Amino acid sequence: MKKKFDTVYQFKITLRDIKPPIWRRIRVPASYSFWDLHVAIQDSMGWTDSHLHEFQIKNPKTGRKINIGLPDEDFGRRVSEGWKKNIADFFSMQNPKAEYTYDFGDDWRHDIVLEEILPRQKDIDYPLCIDGARACPPEDCGGSHGYEDFLEIIIDPDHEEHESVLEWVGGEFHPEHFDCTAVIFDDPAERLENLDADF
Repeated sequence: MKKKFDTVYQFKITLRDIKPPIWRRIRVPASYSFWDLHVAIQDSMGWTDSHLHEFQIKNPKTGRKINIGLPDEDFGRRVSEGWKKNIADFFSMQNPKAEYTYDFGDDWRHDIVLEEILPRQKDIDYPLCIDGARACPPEDCGGSHGYEDFLEIIIDPDHEEHESVLEWVGGEFHPEHFDCTAVIFDDPAERLENLDADF
């Protein structure tokens, strides 16, 4: 049996309520915390990590769901700190699924599925994005329904909001484009050091 640090976890992350689906496939070290996984998801999807987030997963010891992420008293429920929980203590091939929510305003919900546990290759830097499809929606566009409206506006040059929305998104947006080789992963430890909980 391989030790935890000799393996990597392959996850598929799929954004809910959008068709065709927006998804990513990533590999991360089994030694990762939920905070580390959060940073890898943010970077692979294309989010900017400017809002609260939370994982919900079944605790294999109790059989009950647990919330892991950034604790926030405003939401009135217990949330365990992600940097104190290791993914290997929760994810397994018998317990492969979790829900990941980013930005409780836009309410971007993702299905997280552990697909494989693989040997770690010495010549590869992890995390690694190996596949995916479609561009990440822009931040603060109003969730899945707002994204639908956004797409309708930017593909219609005659729409009265076309120019202003296109300018807001940076001048161009290609919803079908995704290049996994262009994904750059930040150091989760550095991100944690710079964490500002007052979004």
